[in-house]
Amino acid sequence: MASERGGIFAGEDPFVLARAWLAAAETAEPNDPNAVALATVDADGLPNVRMVLLKEIEDDGFVFYTNYESRKAEELASGKAAFVMHWKSLRRQIRVRGTVTREEGPKADAYYRSRGLQSRLGAWASRQSRPLSSRAALVAEVARIAALKGIDPARPPFWGGYRIAPVEIEFWADGAHRLHDRFRWTRPGPGGSWTVTRLNP
Repeated sequence: MASERGGIFAGEDPFVLARAWLAAAETAEPNDPNAVALATVDADGLPNVRMVLLKEIEDDGFVFYTNYESRKAEELASGKAAFVMHWKSLRRQIRVRGTVTREEGPKADAYYRSRGLQSRLGAWASRQSRPLSSRAALVAEVARIAALKGIDPARPPFWGGYRIAPVEIEFWADGAHRLHDRFRWTRPGPGGSWTVTRLNP
């Protein structure tokens, strides 16, 4: 199977492959090559999907950051999620399904500090997913937080990261005449051994 894959699918580690595809997208996509469509399910079983920015591909997971009091966070509390990255310029996509844990330690602190000041203040000011009376009210809250927190605010306790440890990763590349290439990596759980299967397009 490894010899059949070759080319853009080469390698035995799907995280190395995902990083290589993302690096290629960073030179080709005009905007946000790290954007992913994150899918969750609410308490009634109704799906939700929204775009978030993937911030790191670790050796065993994918990390992004958000407000812990948002609707997505409520749904991520189920411990399961999925996402897809799609790059029109490369005609490739990656689909991921897996288990979810929080990242709220030093790594989250470091990423928060790397953001611009206005973004850090905005994380404090936004009551994400909740009703907002007007944009002016949000701007006023940012100003209030700036006066209160100063120029180096610490990470809010209600804001941090999530890590998706996949049990399934599928790589898809466009093929002539819609004879696309699809390979699916699956494992029984985080840390387990991968099985790779070629799928019909």
